[in-house]
Amino acid sequence: GMTIWEILSPTVERRGFLPMSTTRGDRLFIGLLGSAYIHLAWMAVTEVSIWNALVISIIYLIVVMRFG
Repeated sequence: GMTIWEILSPTVERRGFLPMSTTRGDRLFIGLLGSAYIHLAWMAVTEVSIWNALVISIIYLIVVMRFG
């Protein structure tokens, strides 16, 4: 999906709230890595359903992709 998106609309490095210039792929990687940490922390801290961590992770990924 990212390859087709890159071919149709080449990315431009930009600065958001992240402390570096990033491309779409960089922001996706950072978002996925952060989501993994959210899930690990969720499992370590609480017994509540993992679906809640999924919702938080999706919101986090959207924020990083849009504003990061």
